[in-house]
Amino acid sequence: MVGCMRPRLLTWLLLLAVAPLPAQAFNFAPTEPKPAPELSFLDGQGNALSLEDFRGKVVVLNLWATWCAPCRHEMPSLDRLQAALGDEGLQVLPLSLDRGEVSQIEAFYDEVGLSTLGIYHDPKAAAGRAFGAYGLPTTIVIDRQGREIGRVLGPAEWDGEEAMTLIRAVLAE
Repeated sequence: MVGCMRPRLLTWLLLLAVAPLPAQAFNFAPTEPKPAPELSFLDGQGNALSLEDFRGKVVVLNLWATWCAPCRHEMPSLDRLQAALGDEGLQVLPLSLDRGEVSQIEAFYDEVGLSTLGIYHDPKAAAGRAFGAYGLPTTIVIDRQGREIGRVLGPAEWDGEEAMTLIRAVLAE
């Protein structure tokens, strides 16, 4: 009996490990506005950028990786958020913490069908340490003055009603 149950248990555990995880309720945790840390990273062409380059925009900084199952589930909603509010002063900045090449991120974008998000890469994963992010995905909302105003730990539906209402309110400030 035990021998029959073991393969089934392993199958279920494997399915749980690779199945897309549903986004949880939008669990935005506001913080007292504080300056975002200085941060350097690369765009998809290898050009050096910093958060300062996005000052004047509301930034949704998403720390993620191609191997992260919850990130895979969340990324299309970030793509739709950028498409919906990008013209209003929003910059969704999906910052990959993958240590591999940019081609790995490009392949992920193609596979998932992302069309409006730019490619940004932090191969040293310095952003995770700078923001004290202990898991992926972690998303930090930064106001037009470059201050962190809150974050979401774990996946979220960024084009859902709660998230859109929050981002629109920040854009209106």
